[in-house]
Amino acid sequence: MGTEATRGTSQLPLLASVILCSLALGRGAVYTSEPEVRVAENKPAKLSCSYSGFSSPRPPSYEDRVTFSHSGITFHSVTRKDTGMYTCMVSDEGGNTYGEVTVKLIVLVPPSKPTVNIPSSATIGNRAVLTCSEKDGSPPSEFYWFKDGVLMPTEPKSSRAFSNSSYSLDHKTGELVFDPVSAFDTGEYICQAQNGYGTPMRSEAVRMEAAELNVGGIVAAVLVTLILLGFLILGIWFAYRRGYFDRAKKGTSSKKVIYSQPAARSEGEFRQTSSFLV
Repeated sequence: MGTEATRGTSQLPLLASVILCSLALGRGAVYTSEPEVRVAENKPAKLSCSYSGFSSPRPPSYEDRVTFSHSGITFHSVTRKDTGMYTCMVSDEGGNTYGEVTVKLIVLVPPSKPTVNIPSSATIGNRAVLTCSEKDGSPPSEFYWFKDGVLMPTEPKSSRAFSNSSYSLDHKTGELVFDPVSAFDTGEYICQAQNGYGTPMRSEAVRMEAAELNVGGIVAAVLVTLILLGFLILGIWFAYRRGYFDRAKKGTSSKKVIYSQPAARSEGEFRQTSSFLV
């Protein structure tokens, strides 16, 4: 079989479907029986590709770990990096007539334990954001939140247990946003990652406390700060009145040295060659 395989770099949404897909250009046609292939990591995978109407197909070329056949290509062992879109192309030797078909390969990898970022406390009436993520799952994981062991619905008003809470939940990004936080939101939160393959993984439980803004504590802190500042200013004024600053200036002034050379005296008089006053 004459095929060429090329791999895309982006991952697309997952759609489970098995249909016969064909593309006819001129007198030739290329088709596949499986436009989407799902296989576990480190397992072999076959991407089917067949053709009709090509008298002299172009020879294939690809890496050593892929085997070509008349019915498609087979990976000896796939890794998560092989996930992507593959195009099978068939053409005559002259390249004047060709056909192609695309197959999506999804390498299945179970999710790892998710990492969460949950504030230990949140102020009632303010906004609080909880995040959850994990990087290993293929296809990408979706995230679900539990509060005190109870699964949180996407719409809080749809459940009597969460009707008093106001939040938005994104299963794709794993972000849980309370806007605003209420007293009801105090509790223990767990995030679960799942992608339909392997066992769903849960994060550690973290407790978030929703508390009122402590206005009294803030006022008391401001008053204590003002009192301390007043004592400091009073101490500086008292020291200035007592002259402590003037004494400090005098104590640090440099000493003066006076040198004088006496005038010439008679031989009978006492001779002083020099004098110093310190």
